[in-house]
Amino acid sequence: MPPRQQRAMQKPSNVKDTIKRIFSYMHGFRTHFVFVVIGVVFSAFAGIAGNYLLKPLIDNIEEALSTGTWNKAKFASILGAMACVYIIGALSSFMYSRIMMRISTTTLMRIRNDLFTKMESLPIRFFDKHTHGELMSLYTNDTDTLREMLSNSVSQFISSAITIVGVFTAMVIYSWQLTILVIVVLFATIRIIGFIGSRSSKGFIAQQKALGAANGYIEELIEGQKVVKVFCHEDQANAEFDALNDELCEAATRANTFANVLMPIMNNLSYLHYALTAIVGGIMTVSGIGGMTVGTVVSYLQFTRSFSQPITQVSQQLNSVLTALAGAERIFRVIDEEPEADDGYVTLVNADIDENGNITEADHRTGRWAWRHPHKADGTVTFTEVHGEVELDNVVFGYEPDKTVLNGITLYAKKGQKIAFVGSTGAGKTTITNLINRFYDVPDGKIRYDGININKIRKADLRRSQSIVLQDTHLFTGTVMENIRYGKLDATDEEVYAAAKLANADGFINHLENGYDTMLTADGSNLSQGQRQLLAIARAAVADPPVLILDEATSSIDTRTEALIEKGMDGLMNGRTVFVIAHRLSTVRNSNAIMVLEHGKIIERGSHKDLIAQKGKYYQLYTGMFELS
Repeated sequence: MPPRQQRAMQKPSNVKDTIKRIFSYMHGFRTHFVFVVIGVVFSAFAGIAGNYLLKPLIDNIEEALSTGTWNKAKFASILGAMACVYIIGALSSFMYSRIMMRISTTTLMRIRNDLFTKMESLPIRFFDKHTHGELMSLYTNDTDTLREMLSNSVSQFISSAITIVGVFTAMVIYSWQLTILVIVVLFATIRIIGFIGSRSSKGFIAQQKALGAANGYIEELIEGQKVVKVFCHEDQANAEFDALNDELCEAATRANTFANVLMPIMNNLSYLHYALTAIVGGIMTVSGIGGMTVGTVVSYLQFTRSFSQPITQVSQQLNSVLTALAGAERIFRVIDEEPEADDGYVTLVNADIDENGNITEADHRTGRWAWRHPHKADGTVTFTEVHGEVELDNVVFGYEPDKTVLNGITLYAKKGQKIAFVGSTGAGKTTITNLINRFYDVPDGKIRYDGININKIRKADLRRSQSIVLQDTHLFTGTVMENIRYGKLDATDEEVYAAAKLANADGFINHLENGYDTMLTADGSNLSQGQRQLLAIARAAVADPPVLILDEATSSIDTRTEALIEKGMDGLMNGRTVFVIAHRLSTVRNSNAIMVLEHGKIIERGSHKDLIAQKGKYYQLYTGMFELS
């Protein structure tokens, strides 16, 4: 069973606090809420007043039939009053619906902003533990149910409460005897709603989770259609989707069975109540009990419909409200996640460096950088020029506490050196680069950057001093120019052109339909994998960093193009510290030092010539005696 199917069914655990938190996002709408309440009150009382006016209207007609004289002026005035009441009610409904829609959409906008902002601040570890589909469902399913609740349910509950109180008061005034019948039916209705509603809410929560799982699976399969077809995985994919779809169908059936049963039961109860009221009211009218008239009975019958309708509406809204609150809790749970910890206080600044090596902070771009290091002990501030020297001292790390990936890694990279990592998949090559840019923090050992403990450097500044070209490139929706400029948002067009030429991407870009203004969509699906990787290299080049990390950066490029890129990369790597991860060993021969990793340990280190002479693991890999896997 996929992990997403094993998630426990969740209910809103703290309804009161969740509602308070939702309303906290409605700040600035106090005046709007006043108008909403006024609109709801006018709309609800318009319905009550309309029913109330039925009594004098019917009694006027009855009097005309019994006496033969018709007070037309009184009849017209009652009709006029009813028309005014219903017009006011319609206008009030329109007003509060429009205002409530404005409140709900703005509230959701604020919640989505907070959710997206928090996701941008969360550590990579969080995204390792949650599927894309699971996170996307927060923005789709959960926010949609929340929108439905805010735009409809809130005003509906207020309107229903006012209607129930107003109608009940009018019913007591008209006939306390018939009101006893109403109370009996109301008691039965509440018991039925409680019984069905408790079972239905469980079903709707399960349905929402199953829907998120199915949507997540669909998203993954759509993204990986080529892989599915290449490996003829269609039958297995269909089987897995059928299992998820069956679970969704089962949950939806359970939820909607109870929800759909509720409406007919409530309608039949209201019809039964209506019939009993007509019978009892008719008997009271004929018998002259309680001064009952035909107009009173007709008006009272309308009140019974008006009384049962809001109760039915509230019962129908209850499940969607519970589902929305459960979704809101999931959203708030992510918003409450601990952001990526960053206790760094050493920052990256533009530097002016004189002929004697004295460093001062500059307020403009100088092309040279320094670490601004305030010392807490004596309050002094020192500056260290950024060279990109990286030292790992006995580093131990594991993505899970009980499973170490790196075991006592020690290495030193000097300014301008090219350090290569080779080894089998899972040996820990990419993990080392993840630690250098602090995607993860080390629990044991030290990493120093230009002699400064890496934990003291603010993460954003640390990452600004590096550029990474990943094996899995990602291009954003936008022009080629914008995608390259992603590496340095204030880069000029000339800097973008220079970076593209350095990465050998300028040639194919100029052959595109609109050159650098060509729009890229769907992660650059209209480009080859090699072209996409060239753009990723150009993006890294335009950032002009002191440290460059290449994680299989040329894996999707043919050897001819790779040779051309390497010539350009030599210019990019000049004076910079470069970390290279490669399976293709021909790309690391000119490295200053090659680290051979196995099971999280460095088993060999040295230049290409030295390692060949040792005739160890690297020699076996290079001569093809042992293949990387």
